[in-house]
Amino acid sequence: MRTYRELFRTKEFTPLFLTSAAQVAAQTVSGLALGTLVFTATGSPLLSALAMFGPNLAQVIGATTLLSAADRLPPRATLTLVAAVFALGTAATALPGLPITAALAITLGLGVVSALGGGVRLGLLNEILSTEGYLLGRSTLNMSSGLMQIGGYATGGLLLTVLSPRGTLLTGAALYLTAAVVARLGLSRRPSRATGRPSISATWRNNALLWASRPRRSVFLGLWVPNGLVVGCESLYVSYAPEHAGVLFAAGAAGMLTGDILIGRFVPRRWRTRLAVPLLLLLAAPHLLFVLGPPLPLALAAVMLATVGFGASLVLQERLMELTPEGLSGHALGLHSAGMITMQGVCALLAGAVAELTSPATGITVMAAASLTVTLSLARGLRAGARAEGSVIRTRTADPAPPSPGSPVGTDTA
Repeated sequence: MRTYRELFRTKEFTPLFLTSAAQVAAQTVSGLALGTLVFTATGSPLLSALAMFGPNLAQVIGATTLLSAADRLPPRATLTLVAAVFALGTAATALPGLPITAALAITLGLGVVSALGGGVRLGLLNEILSTEGYLLGRSTLNMSSGLMQIGGYATGGLLLTVLSPRGTLLTGAALYLTAAVVARLGLSRRPSRATGRPSISATWRNNALLWASRPRRSVFLGLWVPNGLVVGCESLYVSYAPEHAGVLFAAGAAGMLTGDILIGRFVPRRWRTRLAVPLLLLLAAPHLLFVLGPPLPLALAAVMLATVGFGASLVLQERLMELTPEGLSGHALGLHSAGMITMQGVCALLAGAVAELTSPATGITVMAAASLTVTLSLARGLRAGARAEGSVIRTRTADPAPPSPGSPVGTDTA
């Protein structure tokens, strides 16, 4: 599968695409509204930021408690239920007189649930598309997510002016409800990919199983850490250039979109397998220029060039699917997504602490240097996996079936 026309002609991709787009739009609109509502009520930038980005950090809880359900529940019913829960939770935060602490607790709870939703959605994407089609489909969802975030923030700002924070939260709830309806009516009924009852212990066993393989461990770290450290760089754009932060973020979005299109649509598979490390290095290296305090045009060029490197995530996700048994595909993709988002939140806080002690330019440089260091330390493992195409077959056969409740954790050393 090499074209977008083929992609959208694939049965069930379009409703999955529309469900994902509606949820991203809902998350963006409702996050902006809740952040505004909390800041208006408390005057606290910290609580406002927690309202908007706290759910990202809460995903680590979902990754350690709920992810076994990603492959053990029927995907259509689960995606419908998750979207409906988000609709109810978002509507609840709009209730007049609701204490701020209660609104924050609801939001963090939804962040935990979102880890499960991400695993089910990406696992279903892998099931709907062929192995070759997954990367194109994932890049298309990435592009849709970026566009929905841009449109969502613009629309959310307008709705805050025309309506109110609570009215905007209800709009977000309606978008989540729309996603639930599209998932229920557009997706086919499919059985779960694995058997057994979801549980916290099963989640821990599967996490341990996925982590036990050295090639998969390198891929997970490559997906989580270099990416998160560069997001830490991005979190300092506002403090680095308050008057031009918007154009820096726009340049980053343009670079990421370019990387998604190039890697997802035009780069052949025989090249992609060798591009993970170069793209991760590209992601960080241009940010080192910020130590010199470059003029705005050069800073924009550096950011746009660097964010093309986010395409490494597509290459590594494709490799992760090659290294993962089918019965654990949703769990593995959910663990990737939750770990990545959590690491982004952690690194944003770390970058802020470094900048607080030094300066935003120094903070960006330190985070970029750390990302380069991590990538170089992982390079050998990632390149070994790219060269050993035959190891994919060995790894798949070495992995036992997903353990049933009560069974011991299997390991492999491929």
